[in-house]
Amino acid sequence: MIQMILPTSHTYSIEAETSVIGAILYDPEIIDGIIPRLEERDFYNAAHRHIWNGILNLYRKNKPIDIVTVTEQLNKQGLLEDVGGVTYLSQLAGSVPSTANTTYYCNLVKSKALRRRGIEAAEKIRYLSMEQEFENDETFLTAVENQALSIRPKVSGNIKHLSESRYDYMEYLLEKDDFIYTGFKAFDKWMGGIGRGWLYILAARPSVGKTAKAIQMGLGIAKQDKGNVLFFSQEMTRNQLFNRMISSLTLIPANKIRRKELSVEELGKVEDAFKKLEKLPLFIEDASNISIHEIHSIARQIRRQHGKLSAIIVDYLTIMNIPQASGQTRSQAVGEVTRTAKKIAIELNVPFIILAQMSREGAKSLEPRLDHLRDSGEIEQDADVVEFLWHDPNEYHREGKVIQSMIAKGRDVGINKFSYLFKGWCQRFEELEGGMQRYDKGY
Repeated sequence: MIQMILPTSHTYSIEAETSVIGAILYDPEIIDGIIPRLEERDFYNAAHRHIWNGILNLYRKNKPIDIVTVTEQLNKQGLLEDVGGVTYLSQLAGSVPSTANTTYYCNLVKSKALRRRGIEAAEKIRYLSMEQEFENDETFLTAVENQALSIRPKVSGNIKHLSESRYDYMEYLLEKDDFIYTGFKAFDKWMGGIGRGWLYILAARPSVGKTAKAIQMGLGIAKQDKGNVLFFSQEMTRNQLFNRMISSLTLIPANKIRRKELSVEELGKVEDAFKKLEKLPLFIEDASNISIHEIHSIARQIRRQHGKLSAIIVDYLTIMNIPQASGQTRSQAVGEVTRTAKKIAIELNVPFIILAQMSREGAKSLEPRLDHLRDSGEIEQDADVVEFLWHDPNEYHREGKVIQSMIAKGRDVGINKFSYLFKGWCQRFEELEGGMQRYDKGY
């Protein structure tokens, strides 16, 4: 059973609520600056909530707001006597000699309401933890996180006229951009680096090296000294990822490392390479079936403990733990994940890179299209950048596969194509000069 909250001076201020509503009745012209700041639930006093709703109804209908119209509105709703009648409305209007401090009182009402909702959420979380049953831990964690998120305001007073933004915009233009380079020089030169707050989708057909490229991007980003890189692997263990990283750095065949058939000299090279790796700000989580909320929680924890982030990389989207509500399609459920990933990218000011699969139709096509993304509609909408990797079986190179890359969607950067040589034996991508180069069989 959820316990009742004992009101304290920390959770409400009747005087501030009275001042806000009284100011509106005293001078209705100020309401445009108040509406974006407050919600009904911000008012602790029930009478004040009713009056606020009556004022909102008039405002939305573009009707005058004064004691007479508010009285009529509340009377229609059968709430006039509940709020104290015309007498109380007149007292409110007469209690405010000036509207000069109304913004301060608005902020005070909001601040008290946030504390009140914090206590309410805590009580609900206690109830969920002690008395509610859930199918699994992830469902429980989602319910707890939803309660915590309910504290946040639903309105924003951040809208500004252009004239109010000129100084901020000029400051923005003079600041050096904090783009994130990947280590792929041609790509970085063209794009200028991956932007913070971006959702980056890296999609590919099977066996073309999307995980290898993601690992190489992660290492390249980690070397930039722009923050911590988080790599979430759901198909490979840490040791399997280490095998690939070490092979790429030492050029010792990955299969030889996997089979542990290393000479003393090669073991020395492996140890030296790992010593270099461990100096990088790179964290690896190899839990399978991870949820977007778990990723969010871990990312916030790492940022709190170790400082800012430079990339979150998830391998890969469709094998994540993606709850599907009743009546919700798979595409819609995936869309919830990508929308949340985009919000996380903005909140933590970090590029969020998610690996994705292509549909069966896309696997049969020579050159991928955006609609070849599995569950494409939602993913395509949320992504800032979509990169496809694919291999044309008619292209050959003596050292590996020629992998074509296409930036099929690039918000603010456009689209482009690149060519890579993928040396699968050491899990390493190398850029090919000249863009879309083709190699005849037997080269």
